[in-house]
Amino acid sequence: MSKPSAFDPRLDIVFERFVDAPPRLVWEALTQPEHVKEWYMPKAWGRVARCEMDLRPGGVFGIDIAVGDGREVPNLGCFLDVVPMERLVWTSMLFPGYRPAVFDDVPITAIMTLEPQGAGTRYVFTALHRNEADVAANKESGWKEGTDIALDQLVEHVASIK
Repeated sequence: MSKPSAFDPRLDIVFERFVDAPPRLVWEALTQPEHVKEWYMPKAWGRVARCEMDLRPGGVFGIDIAVGDGREVPNLGCFLDVVPMERLVWTSMLFPGYRPAVFDDVPITAIMTLEPQGAGTRYVFTALHRNEADVAANKESGWKEGTDIALDQLVEHVASIK
């Protein structure tokens, strides 16, 4: 995959964390369903009911969430780029096999990068949006807050498997 376009503060939300562990462990936590289930959903808000990942371009990125009232919310997307220990790119705009997606949520394309930094890893998650209205909707819905919480849980989880 070619380099993504430059960051646009009107359309993109960036989250960054330092993880006190090597990229190999962060990669495991990002890509192995048994680990994703431990950190992806803010624990006070619900849990991951199902996680499926086929780490190849066109492969499934599926994480179903069970929310507080017990309702399950499916999240299905498609990997666009996979560079082990360096970068994952997926989108909710496409279903597996690059099939056009149909859903009632705010679509994003996510770019996750890992960069060795000393004995740890600099992790950056960039969420690309179609337009400013989608950015506002994600901020208002609690998605941004939930992602911040989930990434704090990711850091804690990686420390626990270290």
